Amino acid sequence: MKTLVLVFHPDLTRSNANAALVKAAGEPHAEAGDITVRDEYALYPDGAIDVEAEQRLVEEHDRIVLQFPLYWYSSPALLKEWEDKVLAFGWAYGPNGTALEGKEIMVATTAGGPETEYQTADNGATMDEVLSPYRMMARYTHAVWLRPFVVFESMELSDEALAEAGRRYREALLAE
Repeated sequence: MKTLVLVFHPDLTRSNANAALVKAAGEPHAEAGDITVRDEYALYPDGAIDVEAEQRLVEEHDRIVLQFPLYWYSSPALLKEWEDKVLAFGWAYGPNGTALEGKEIMVATTAGGPETEYQTADNGATMDEVLSPYRMMARYTHAVWLRPFVVFESMELSDEALAEAGRRYREALLAE
């Protein structure tokens, strides 16, 4: 299975958690076996996404992982721009829009708060509710939604905890 990890972090040099996940997945912009990792902000610092290149990569992979930090219960802006441009009518959905059909979609995200903040709607929203736009995107494009990979309390983790999160992430990426 070929996996494409699209990393949407505005500055990986300032992120312990997302940087640890990237390190576990493989080097950005280099294929590590069956995993390709791309730092989308490094590739598109001005937000001008190469739609054809991104679509070609999606077509070449079986599993697409959207990796990002949660910002105000949402994603960094470039991920939304990527969705709006790359998941085009007639390619990802609509007539003849079958590019994602049967592909696996997974979200890998980091949250600053503890897991307890995302377990019941009483606290605002569960993690499943926060990530529902991505689940719905997968459903709408006839992709297969995989269980999200979430790292909680991402700014508080020790080096050992980050290494363990990286190990679990690598396992999730390689799972058949």
